[in-house]
Amino acid sequence: MVTISAQMVKELRERTGAGMMDCKGALNETAGDMERAVDLLRKKGLAKAARKAGRIAAEGLIGVAVEGRKGVVVEVNSETDFVARNDLFQGLVKMIANVALTTGPDVERIKAARVGSLSIEEAIADTIAKIGENMSLRRASSLSIGEGVVANYVHNFVDEGLGKIGVIVGLESGGNREELARFGRMVAMHVAASNPQALDTGGLDSDLLRREREVLADKARAQGKPANVVERIVESGLKTFYKEVCLLDQAYIHAPEKSVAQAIKEVEARIGSPVKISGFVRYALGEGIDRPEPDFAAEVAAART
Repeated sequence: MVTISAQMVKELRERTGAGMMDCKGALNETAGDMERAVDLLRKKGLAKAARKAGRIAAEGLIGVAVEGRKGVVVEVNSETDFVARNDLFQGLVKMIANVALTTGPDVERIKAARVGSLSIEEAIADTIAKIGENMSLRRASSLSIGEGVVANYVHNFVDEGLGKIGVIVGLESGGNREELARFGRMVAMHVAASNPQALDTGGLDSDLLRREREVLADKARAQGKPANVVERIVESGLKTFYKEVCLLDQAYIHAPEKSVAQAIKEVEARIGSPVKISGFVRYALGEGIDRPEPDFAAEVAAART
């Protein structure tokens, strides 16, 4: 029998908003399978709609660099937030982002690239030695366009191109670049705030859609709905889901009465040219990394011995 820990119950509560006993019961019923427990709570109507988001559990900085029609986002982690305010560390992250513009997003290629007499890997090791804290280049992504602009936005700004959330958005268009760049920044801000999972429905993970269908169908069946009604409820529920997770379908944060797709149409009319969002990248510092929380009781007990 799987032992359900307090930490597992806490994580499930944070992800679903369900009560402690409901979370513990769901974990027991699913033998500790976190994803199945989330689905089970949703089927019972005890959880909020799941939009999977990694926990922010690492320190460091997100770095963004844009040059011409190419942009990159990198994440460099450190042990403490204090280091993220260090000029030496900030300079390292900027250097890594600028190098990634040339090498592309492959982490090993970035680390092997040289700046002056040092490789990036050696520069990281040198900074570790000077600051006295471990750090690492965790990941990098890039996008480029043929014609148009790559817009960017950094949230929790600490210096140029550095923050806790970094976004780049590719907008393809032959229209006025200045107007396009302004709109692109607004879209990048929207992506930072709304965290879309894909550009449109075609970009959504098939397993995510399958799970969403199952949750909607099971909830409808539990209410005693006939099969033909269940299917209609599922399709209606999916449309609502798309508005939550697909960028083009989301309510535009700068004018919530319209969708992002509608906002694009309005910009096209202003600049006299079609506009296509070719892609986006959003990095939030530490997402997807679990870091053990301190056991203060144990620390106190240890201090007393």
